[in-house]
Amino acid sequence: MTIEESKSIVPKKGLVLVITGNGKGKTTSAFGQALRAIGQGLRVCMIQFMKGRAYGEVIAAEKYLPNFKLYQFGLDSFVMRDNPAPVDVELARQGLEMAKKVIHSGEYDMVILDEINVAADFKLIPAEEVLELVRSKPPELDLVLTGRYASPELQELADTVSEVREIKHHYAAGHKGRAGIEY
Repeated sequence: MTIEESKSIVPKKGLVLVITGNGKGKTTSAFGQALRAIGQGLRVCMIQFMKGRAYGEVIAAEKYLPNFKLYQFGLDSFVMRDNPAPVDVELARQGLEMAKKVIHSGEYDMVILDEINVAADFKLIPAEEVLELVRSKPPELDLVLTGRYASPELQELADTVSEVREIKHHYAAGHKGRAGIEY
C-alpha cells in the first residue's frame, strides 16, 4: 500500500484552531489559513460576527478565491460591550444559527467563525452554545475561531491556540486606519 492509498483510508481528524489576543491580525491570519486550505483544493466558509463592511480581504476573497463563501452578521459600526443594541444581538444570533447550519452541512472542509470570541464575551451569543458547537462539529471538519477574549474553556477544547499580542500600534502615534492596512 502506498502512502497516498493509506491517506485515503485513514479518516482526517479535523482540528480546532483559536486565534485570539489583543494584537492586530487575527482575521487576517484566518484569511491566510483559508487561502492555504483553498490552495489544497478544500472548500472554506467564513462567518463573520459583528462585521458588516467590505474589508479588503473580503473583496479579494470574493473576487479571486474559488471554493470560498463568506457571510457577515454585523453592522459597519462598533458594538457597545455593556449595552449592545438589539440589532447587534439579533445579527449575532443569526450568525450562530448560520454557523450551526454550515458546520453540519457537509459542504465545507473548513469553517472560520471570525470574531465569535468577542460576540460570546460581549454576551451577544451564549458562550456555552459556542462550546457546544465546537464539541458537536463533524470529526473531519477544521474549525477556526477568532477574536479577542477566547474563554479558557474554548482554549482547552482547541487543538491549537495562537495569541496575537500587541507590542506597538500605529494608532498610538496618531495614525488613522487606512485601506490596505486596517480594512
